[in-house]
Amino acid sequence: MVDQDKLIAELESRGLLNKDQVKHIKARAQQEETTPEAVIIQEKEIFPEALTQVIAELTGYPYVDLTRVTVDAEAMRDIARKAAVTYKFVAFNIRDGKLLIAMEDPTDFQAQEAIKFITKRRGLIPEIYLASADSVDKALGGANAAQAEIGGALKDFSKELADAGRQLEGKDDSDLKVAMEEAPVTKVVAVLIRHAIEGHASDIHIEPTEKDLRVRYRIDGKLHTTLVLPLKVQPAVISRIKILSNLKIDESRLPQDGRFSANVENKAYDFRVSTMPTTFGEKAALRILDKSAGAPSFADLGLTGDMHQRFMESLDAPHGIVLISGPTGAGKSTTLFTSLTHLNKPDRNIVTLEDPVEYEIEGINQTQVHPDIGLGFASGLRSILRQDPDVIMVGEIRDKETAELAVHASLTGHLVLSTIHTNDALGTIPRLIDMGIDPFLLAASLRLMAAQRLVSRLCQHCLEEQPLTDLLQRKINAMLDGVPDTYRVEDNQKTPKVLYSSKGCPECQERGVSGRLAIFEVTPVSRKLREAMNESADYDTLQDISRSEGMVSMRQDGILKALSGKVHFEDVLRVTAEADPNNFDK
Repeated sequence: MVDQDKLIAELESRGLLNKDQVKHIKARAQQEETTPEAVIIQEKEIFPEALTQVIAELTGYPYVDLTRVTVDAEAMRDIARKAAVTYKFVAFNIRDGKLLIAMEDPTDFQAQEAIKFITKRRGLIPEIYLASADSVDKALGGANAAQAEIGGALKDFSKELADAGRQLEGKDDSDLKVAMEEAPVTKVVAVLIRHAIEGHASDIHIEPTEKDLRVRYRIDGKLHTTLVLPLKVQPAVISRIKILSNLKIDESRLPQDGRFSANVENKAYDFRVSTMPTTFGEKAALRILDKSAGAPSFADLGLTGDMHQRFMESLDAPHGIVLISGPTGAGKSTTLFTSLTHLNKPDRNIVTLEDPVEYEIEGINQTQVHPDIGLGFASGLRSILRQDPDVIMVGEIRDKETAELAVHASLTGHLVLSTIHTNDALGTIPRLIDMGIDPFLLAASLRLMAAQRLVSRLCQHCLEEQPLTDLLQRKINAMLDGVPDTYRVEDNQKTPKVLYSSKGCPECQERGVSGRLAIFEVTPVSRKLREAMNESADYDTLQDISRSEGMVSMRQDGILKALSGKVHFEDVLRVTAEADPNNFDK
């Protein structure tokens, strides 16, 4: 596949082989009538991945380290394991209509023909990568694959798993716990959880379909099909999760919520669990919370520069209401968590009311609401006011009573942090007025409104520049019109010339993204805004005032981040508007 003389020369020039090693390798290759490459692999003179990387550069094939890539179950769908083992290849991802395939020897004609047949049948284009023999074997053998571990349990205990659902019927809770602890399904659930954590997933979705049980992990905001299990294991898997979460095993007609804790690789994790009946049986969703992760900084969140300064000024105020708005999954709770960590000092009494308590913070009094026993946000907030608090955090303002109590708390000298569901920051004002809050009370109590969305963070290891066309440059300049110079700190933000994308690499597991970043809209309540609120000004008037005072919209903040290579431009357009992402005039 590669010129052996060039390979030896390149390895020597990089310091991976010395002269004595080169002499020995050539002599043995000649004696055994084999290639120097084969001798290097056999004697393990060079780490396999380093050798494969050099070969990839010499042959022009892109390189992938399969030990650092999560193989997508959807990519391997309909590929016979026997064929993959015979021809030494692994389909590890699907991207832009292409099936990404790692091969030990891309010049293998029979393997090429097999891959052409597979991709043509699925309507995909093959994109070939070079991988080391070790990493291909490990991926196919399942040394790092959940499918192989679970497959072993299914093979060894297929009869028990098939009967698990029937064995649970008619048993009391103590019998069920013993049965489930001894059942092979315990291993299946443990593997699902461990591999989700190893893959940095935020959620696990276990979903029955008509033919099988699909397991998907949410990684960097996107769901990936990771495993497909036999449908017969669904009752046992769901029952095991219910036992861990102290839910009713015999109740499958109604949704249930619970939580449990577990130690994985010597780290403590909390899991929020929700079950839901569907057409083909119960599904479960597990939110993974890393108890040891600690609070991200405001810079990690994406709140920097003038926006950060405005936000901090409001947090350091002695009283008032600070509201974070956005849809579910926008990262509002994480922003509140970081804010509380900043405020957490020995001379402050901080009390929270949450549903549920997602992050445990030492030194803060945190309370879980229980509406079924009468402890809701409103009743809990009323009790908190009798606890001599300095700072109050309410998980969400969703009704008039909670809103009134939050206003009352701020007017009596407390700093109140909470979330609300609105499309943008200024939408907070009409939303609270619709709840029944008088405009003059709102003007007196509201200190800052912020809105946010989450976008995928571009992988910095495979970042590529894309020159802007004249038309796109004009459109971006138009969208950034009115953004203060203090927000444009980089040359490409001042005069946009390029955008960025990430093509995918081993560091980001070929996804092109690594984590997520928030884009913000931060609006302090200024004197002019208070006067306008007192006069019941409409939304457009409030927006004109905020813009004249230097407000930067979420879309503008996102575009500035895209111009600095942090996020994808089209992703910003998608999350900040319901319209077609290409319709830049909206």
